[in-house]
Amino acid sequence: MILNPRTCVAFTGHRTYRDEACEALSLTLEDLYARGFRTFLSGMAAGFDLAAAEAVLALRARHPDVRLIAVIPFQGQERYFRAPIRERYLRVLAAADDAETLAPAYHQGCYARRNDFLVDHARVVVAWYDGSPGGTHYTVERALRRGLEILGLHPRAPRLPTPDTCPTLF
Repeated sequence: MILNPRTCVAFTGHRTYRDEACEALSLTLEDLYARGFRTFLSGMAAGFDLAAAEAVLALRARHPDVRLIAVIPFQGQERYFRAPIRERYLRVLAAADDAETLAPAYHQGCYARRNDFLVDHARVVVAWYDGSPGGTHYTVERALRRGLEILGLHPRAPRLPTPDTCPTLF
């Protein structure tokens, strides 16, 4: 699969997400579509990742040129989910336009590798991030270091620098 990072959006967020930002997520996706973004990458974790993937599928129903790419950290990830989440995961995966499985089995660091893939293949990151430590923090920090635009949807999101306010060397 060949992805053009200039037209890709990735998602990162906490597993504790419970659809608190459905409307904001939908509006954000419409805005990103209007800006020319057509490919959306979901890390397929429980919580925000799956909710964002479902929102992309709803966007695709309105705009058939939208693509959802499932970025799976390891083969069989769904076996670790409770039954309702596993069913949701399988529905999203079946509806995705493509899937990129990064490892044949779980290994230490596979989630960080997935998060690296998301950041390395996107220009914008949509985040459900409250500032707490963990994988979402890691992903947001990596995206900031790489100069990506981050759209935070969490009401208690820390104020993040934007690319136009980051210091540059020139």
